[in-house]
Amino acid sequence: MKRILLQSFVSLAIIFGIATCGSKGGGGGGGGNTEANLAVTLNPAANITHPAAPGTDFPLTVSITSTMPPQGVTIDVKVAPDGTTAYFFTETRSSTSANNNFTITGTPVGVVCAVTVTVTSKTKATNTVTLSYRYSRK
Repeated sequence: MKRILLQSFVSLAIIFGIATCGSKGGGGGGGGNTEANLAVTLNPAANITHPAAPGTDFPLTVSITSTMPPQGVTIDVKVAPDGTTAYFFTETRSSTSANNNFTITGTPVGVVCAVTVTVTSKTKATNTVTLSYRYSRK
């Protein structure tokens, strides 16, 4: 009788041990951050010195041509006279839209100005693109 009780107890202990040690699917492990590299275009085009134009306001469109990161992007636009960091226009915007319109204001007359646009993923801070161009006001 003692032997049957001992065998029953051991059997129950083994069954209980197997049931509690089973895999519960893990903690997700985050399958890596495989976010696509940002691809961005500007209108006016980047890497060009545009001819002087009349007007007080200068439109800028920042287009995200890659897949949009899950949490969107931060777009930082800075404009200063070429060769300086004395910005007369700055705007930072969060966006989940592919096309983003800005209006640069305060451009001095007869001065070549450098526009720097930095787009950074909100999901992966190292996923960033910086583009620039130059323009001037008549």
